[in-house]
Order: sequence, then structure tokens, then C-alpha cells
Amino acid sequence: MPRSPAPFNRHALPGVPSEKERPVTDATLVIIDPATPLPAGTAAPEDRLRVLDPQQPQINVTDLGVTRGDGIFETFGVVGGDVQAVQPHLQRLQRSARMLELPELDLDAIEQAVRLAARLHERDDVLVKLIITRGIEGLEQPTAWAYAFVGDDYSHRQHHGMKVVTLDRGYPRDIAKTSPWLLQGAKTLSYAVNKAALREAHRRGAEDVIFVSTDGYVLEGPTSTVIMKVGDVFVTPRTDQGILEGTTQAALFGIVASLGFGTDYRYVRRSELDQVDGLWSVSSGQQITPVINLDGTDLPYDRELTQTILKRLQSRTS
Repeated sequence: MPRSPAPFNRHALPGVPSEKERPVTDATLVIIDPATPLPAGTAAPEDRLRVLDPQQPQINVTDLGVTRGDGIFETFGVVGGDVQAVQPHLQRLQRSARMLELPELDLDAIEQAVRLAARLHERDDVLVKLIITRGIEGLEQPTAWAYAFVGDDYSHRQHHGMKVVTLDRGYPRDIAKTSPWLLQGAKTLSYAVNKAALREAHRRGAEDVIFVSTDGYVLEGPTSTVIMKVGDVFVTPRTDQGILEGTTQAALFGIVASLGFGTDYRYVRRSELDQVDGLWSVSSGQQITPVINLDGTDLPYDRELTQTILKRLQSRTS
């Protein structure tokens, strides 16, 4: 897929090395300093971006993102050089920042950092992970960076499907209302539970997880949104259950609506998953992956429809 034709002079930005100076790596790093708004006329957003070597130490050991996991993140998909779903990601980032009571963020500078990290990378199909921490303890100034890297290869799963298990998330579906201090629904750096769940799935012979609330409702995956097809309607769980609003899910709903299908956000019982006409896991990294086996039971899989949606998702340019 061709890159965007917009002109770009990487050498015009402070700290951007020349082609000869820039090391050949599979990652690029852009620090945003600061990531909070500055007084008008102080500095343009691009003047706060620093391109650094991702193979060298860059983060203070007392940064609260390191010592406490106190921070938020977003992962942007980049296909053919185009960063996908930029505004939905930034809007979700802002919601997460407010939930964690972080200082106001300069979204213009952050967006430029994400785009710069993507454009400096030697490949056109990458992921850009944006990290915002609360910063060094006591300074009350967030630390922020955008890191572009080559993601995992999901092509086999995308075409052949995967096995998934359901796991109890350990709380009821109204957790966001009853206990907002638990930050369910914010995309925080604290992913230890999610990674532990994936290890448990692997022990059970599966590749991914769908979390279920203690009262039996479908939530989300550790790193993905759950979508099912019931008849001619695509359904995803409501986000007022303490789960993230899926950027890829939103794009997918637009695609399937254009194909003549209905869409619905609602509460979904675990028992409903055994009767669906299709089940998928979606995210910025994997785009769309069909679930062909859930808790040991085979599920229907529409290969042609899945590939149609996948191609449409990959062709997004914004």
C-alpha cells in the first residue's frame, strides 16, 4: 500500500539524525517534553519532540510508570505508512488521563510524536505505542514517549482462527459504577493481570482469553474487544461494564453497516457465546481474528466475511 504523499522533512525537526547517523533498528523512539500544554507562543508542538535511541536508557528509575505502573497508554496501528484511528485513540487517551487525574495533555504534540515515530521507522506496517506516565516522583510532570516497532505476525490467526477460553475477571459488570477508583475502563499501564490471564490460556491449550464478570456477562479480552454475530447483527458488549471503548471495533461496525448488517451494543451473557453465528477478537495490532473454538467447543467461522472485513480494516488511512 502506498504511503501518504504529504511532504515531510525529517531533518527539519530538532534531534532527528541524518540517514547516515540514524542506526538501523526495528524501533524508533520520540520523547515528548513536555507533554502538557505550554503558554501560547512559547514553543510549537514539534519543538518539544526529541528523537532518541530506543536501545539506550531513557527513563528515570524513579518514574512512577516504572515503580508503580502509574500511567496510561494507547497502541496505534500503522498500515502502509498510514496511522489508523488517530482521533479515536487520542480521545480514549484523554478519557483515561481524566480517570487517573493526570495533568492536562497537549494532544497536538502527542499526535505529532505518534506520526513522527511512524514516519521515521524503516517499515510501513508497524505499531506505535504511546506511553504517558505520572512522571518522576515528586515533580508532577508526566513523562511521555511514542515508540514505533514491528508487531507480532497475526496472519495465521487472521486466516485460520484461534482457540479461546473464558476466564472469570473477578468482579461484577457494574464495577465501574460501584467502585470507580479501581479504574476499570481506563487503559492503564498495569497489565500484569492481563498477561497472567494469557499465560493461563496457554496452559489450557488456547491462544487468547475472553473475560467474564462474576455475574456471568461477557466483558473483553486482555488486549482486545469481543464482537459476535447473531443472525444479521454484529454485537459487542456495552462499555459501561468497566471495559474499554474499542477503536477497531468502532471501525468494524462502520464497515459491516456498509455491508448491510445491523450493529448493537448490549449486555451479553456468557451462555450466548455458544449460540453465535460468528465470534471475533479485534484490536489495533491484530485487526480481526476469528474465534473457531471457545472453551473446547467449535464455533462457526465465515472465512469470506472475515477476510472482507480484514481487508477493509487494513485499508483505513485515518
